[in-house]
Amino acid sequence: MAQTASKEVCCYNVPYRSPGWARGSILVVATLCSLCILLFASDARAQCTARDVLQNQLRLKVIRSASIPQILVKSAADVPVWKTITVGNFTDTFALHNALDAAGCSIGDLVGQILARPAFTLSATKTNVELFAVSAAELGFQADTASLADIYGRALQLGFQLAAAEVAPQLRLQYFDQPIGEFLIIGMEPIKTWEGEPVILTVANGGAGLIIIGQDGSADAQISVVSRFLFVWDGRSTGPSLAARPIN
Repeated sequence: MAQTASKEVCCYNVPYRSPGWARGSILVVATLCSLCILLFASDARAQCTARDVLQNQLRLKVIRSASIPQILVKSAADVPVWKTITVGNFTDTFALHNALDAAGCSIGDLVGQILARPAFTLSATKTNVELFAVSAAELGFQADTASLADIYGRALQLGFQLAAAEVAPQLRLQYFDQPIGEFLIIGMEPIKTWEGEPVILTVANGGAGLIIIGQDGSADAQISVVSRFLFVWDGRSTGPSLAARPIN
């Protein structure tokens, strides 16, 4: 009897609602679900935005690159690995570009051109790449600036190697905790824009979010000696190379 009474309460004490009310309720629920989905998507893609970068830095207490002591480099063998990234995990540049967009990472106009150029290629094999960070001052330059050709020449002389252009967007997607104010120039062979302008890529956090920018890649381009470059090294030889290890 108690169960029967309970069922009667459920069945007969529910206030009458018109069909219009039901349709309105469904609309409200659908709207709330849509808002939840949008918020979730926003959180999922917000990796490169200024807000999320700041939250990462407060959480991880990231050290600014400017506070890292400058030490004269005598050999690539003396420099520790700065960061290891993975390349070869995108089938084409469209997929890579979509990944940057999905993460909210910005790219400059020159970078957009470089990513679309035939000279910009992607690794066919999934590979780990060790990156080494050094400033022009650490390479031995004492003036305020040095030419890009001289910086590359000194780096190769010390045993470093030039990295593939793919390193720039891959690093951007794998370096969301970059300190504000850090600009890392990829030591790479310049790639020419449609107009023939040689460009090299820089992975940066200027304070307004994470970005990849392009800059003058001509041999006589003057670079501040406090600028930090990323090179690769395989421990054996010099010269342009990816210096990478395939992933089993």
